[in-house]
Order: sequence, then C-alpha cells, then structure tokens
Amino acid sequence: MKQVLLVFLGGGLGSALRYLISKPLNIIFQNFFLGTFIVNILGCFLIGLLLGLSARNNLLSENGVLFLATGFCGGFTTFSAFAYEKHSLLKNSELLHFSIYTISSIVIGVLAVAIGLWLSKLGE
Repeated sequence: MKQVLLVFLGGGLGSALRYLISKPLNIIFQNFFLGTFIVNILGCFLIGLLLGLSARNNLLSENGVLFLATGFCGGFTTFSAFAYEKHSLLKNSELLHFSIYTISSIVIGVLAVAIGLWLSKLGE
C-alpha cells in the first residue's frame, strides 16, 4: 500500500506541474502545442537521468524510483515511459519489436482518439 501511495503522490505532483507548464505555452503556441512538447521532452530527460543514476550509483531506493520515475514522471508525461521503453528495445537490438511497438502505439493511439471522439458524437 505504501508503494501505491508513493506513485499516487508523485503522479499528482507531476500532473500538476505538467498543467502549470503546458497550459500557458499551449495557449501562446496553439498550432504546435509547445507546452506539451516541452513537457514530453523534459519528462524523457528526467526519466533517463533518474533511472540512469539509480542503476549506476544505486542513488535511489525502490521507493524513490516509484515516487520519482513511476509517479512523478508518469504523471508529468507518459511519453517518458514510452520513450524509455523504446530505448530499452534499441539497446537490446530488438529492432523489429521497437518498430512494431513504436508505429503501432502512435497509429493505434491516434486512431483510438478518433474512435473515441466519433463514439462520443453518436446520439447527438
């Protein structure tokens, strides 16, 4: 239960920070979603740094990784976990799995949004 609470608290903090960073920038740069882009890239950098330091120096405990990487970075952006998983596949020379997972995640993700939007309009 403690681990779930750590992920919950980290995720809440990450989500709040994502909102505070992306909201004003997305209003200013409406056609590019600069705020979302910055948050996604920053989240990728943070998860790489946190997990890299943790693996190299045992800098973080398991609870620290749960709070910061799973919770905070996961709440800040799920794109960071997506990018880290892609890096792991490339590092292990899993090019086929990398390609299938990357392309299908993007294509099916965009399609799922479109289907959800379409379904939400049924019955109007």
